[in-house]
Amino acid sequence: MIIGGIEACVHSDRGVLQTPGMGFGFQLGVTMQSGRAGKGLKSKPGVQRRTCKGFFIALLCVILLGCGTMNGLSCGSGGQRAVQEMVYFGTDTPLGSVTPEDWTRFLTDTVTPRFPEGLSVWQASGQWRAASGVMVNEPTYILSLIHPDNTTTNKAMQDILSSYKTRFHQEAVLRVSSAVCTLL
Repeated sequence: MIIGGIEACVHSDRGVLQTPGMGFGFQLGVTMQSGRAGKGLKSKPGVQRRTCKGFFIALLCVILLGCGTMNGLSCGSGGQRAVQEMVYFGTDTPLGSVTPEDWTRFLTDTVTPRFPEGLSVWQASGQWRAASGVMVNEPTYILSLIHPDNTTTNKAMQDILSSYKTRFHQEAVLRVSSAVCTLL
């Protein structure tokens, strides 16, 4: 069945329904029971299609309800909505690597003036696939920030990413944003 250009369900001869691709690189497999245990009964094609359609509709509802919950985040008494940013800065450059001194200077000159309320940073070992298709393993700095969700802080984040890519000749910097509640 094709819904909105996405192939929703495929029935195989083994009774497995799958949602191939979905644009996110995963597959969902659900084994359908075709009759009562021990009876060896086979299910009817019409039943499989209805079950597939029902399963897909239920899955779509869960996904949409989950998205609605994220946007309608309720923080309870005293809590405030905010955004948590996790930004992954690789340190390999065409000219060598970003040194600890380079990183400290970048934090001092570029990040801290935009987010003087505070931040956290730690080192990690990163891995990602470059546009060329080559797998890159490199030391990485992870920056964690929590800030209000507004155009000023969004622009500040974009400026930080752009500055790092330009300054250190980076192909990409990963930014992950999540809605959170804060309480101090």
